[in-house]
Amino acid sequence: MEELKKCIREAAKFLDKVAGVLDADGIIVACTDEKLEGTEDSSARAVLLSNESVAITYGRTYVKLPVSEKANYICFIDGTDNASRIYIELLSNWIVAALRERNSDAEREAFLKNVLLENELPGDIPLKAREYKIPYSLPRIAFLIRFEQAEEVDCMEILYNMFPEEKNIYILAMDEETIVILMEYPKEEPERVDEMAKQILDNLNAESMAKIHIGIGMSADTLKDAAKSYREASLALTVGSIFESETYVMRYDQLGLGRLIYQLPPTLCHMFLDEVFPKGAYEALDSETLLTIHKFFENNLNGSETSRQLFVHRNTLVYRLDKVQKITGLDLRSFDDAVLFKLASMVRKYLEKQEKGSLKTTGGKWWHN
Repeated sequence: MEELKKCIREAAKFLDKVAGVLDADGIIVACTDEKLEGTEDSSARAVLLSNESVAITYGRTYVKLPVSEKANYICFIDGTDNASRIYIELLSNWIVAALRERNSDAEREAFLKNVLLENELPGDIPLKAREYKIPYSLPRIAFLIRFEQAEEVDCMEILYNMFPEEKNIYILAMDEETIVILMEYPKEEPERVDEMAKQILDNLNAESMAKIHIGIGMSADTLKDAAKSYREASLALTVGSIFESETYVMRYDQLGLGRLIYQLPPTLCHMFLDEVFPKGAYEALDSETLLTIHKFFENNLNGSETSRQLFVHRNTLVYRLDKVQKITGLDLRSFDDAVLFKLASMVRKYLEKQEKGSLKTTGGKWWHN
């Protein structure tokens, strides 16, 4: 329907006659005179039943549009002269070509989604890629964008406007909250990956009120391998939501310890926590002490800088660190104890997210290698 209206709007720029499209019930669904949209043309039924390709009645010329077997549309134009007939034939051919191209685009998108979700047979992918004119051996990278649904803003439209004429860039809506951008990997300029992510984030933030997070996979050498890049981007978002909730762009190749912890079985995680913290020790740390620990780690165990940022005396910081040691048995001024505490904190955060059931993955197959 939108494609029909788009074609008619374009036609209105150069046609000096009223023209439009009727549905099977005779309702004008698109017209160069927008005031007529929604009104009825009683000639529609007779035109549909006619065996003629072109029908002329009541001062209008009509042509049936062979759009699909399920939907019947009729193109019309005011006038019955030879010029009107030429106009309506040109207009109907243009509309049919535009709709076929749109259908082809929809089929191409469905194919790419199936590739990413691993719903296509590997042997069929090169053949179908050739059919849809998609380069198979081009190196690609997946950007997975997750956002809180924004009612008044079309994030897809914003992204289409960002890449209006770009080749080999495919924008795919996977569900109501996730969009995938599959694009050529810039081998010669790998730094462009971060630049592109920042550009996408800035544009979406500027034009929408949605909260945006972007996961980035690693490069894939062929279209078949793009599914792996998609899974990696999904995992980057999931791990980022646990350990880096304030970071809006997460790369799979920069997950660090988060990726390792995420793949540990919960039983092993619980055993590790029991070894590191005495029972109830972590829970005994108040919010002020936890903030102090966070700042201490953030400043690479630098006591002077931590005191300055917390606006406390150095002796106050020492007192708080002694308190942590007394409760947990770990002296955070010792590198080994600090590493142990940091790891245990991350493991604890992972378990909390898992037990709350708030971990969210996309695609459902990230764990396969």
